[in-house]
Amino acid sequence: MERLELAVPPPAVMLVTGAIMWLLAFFFPRFILPLPGNVTAAVIVAVLGLGISMTGVLTFRRSRTTVDPRKPANSSVLVTSGIYRVSRNPMYLGILLALVGWALFLGNALALICAFLFVPYISRYQIRPEERILQARFGAAFTSYTKRVRRWI
Repeated sequence: MERLELAVPPPAVMLVTGAIMWLLAFFFPRFILPLPGNVTAAVIVAVLGLGISMTGVLTFRRSRTTVDPRKPANSSVLVTSGIYRVSRNPMYLGILLALVGWALFLGNALALICAFLFVPYISRYQIRPEERILQARFGAAFTSYTKRVRRWI
């Protein structure tokens, strides 16, 4: 399964996960989540997630380093400022929140569970391989950073 490491762009993982969530909600309507104001909550959570992701992207761009998650070896600098002082992976955190917002919009418990399955997948096939490469590239600076800042929040 190592060939899946860094192979699938996280936005594609998000879209596939979102489609599966929709299918689960469509085929299993009895797992409805009766939440008052679910559309409002969905919009708030999804917009927050997209904002967090975009902040991460903009911080990378300002630092003039690669935003392509499939090529962490091309990183020119270890970004530890801005939102990266709070989360080592704000782009993935933002995607997770967008998926939770989608699940709230769908109002389906299975869709919500599916959203959280994004975490172990992205951790195994994206984050851990990235961290191995960044550790090799930035050494003690990366080790220090991982001790100060949590992986998600």
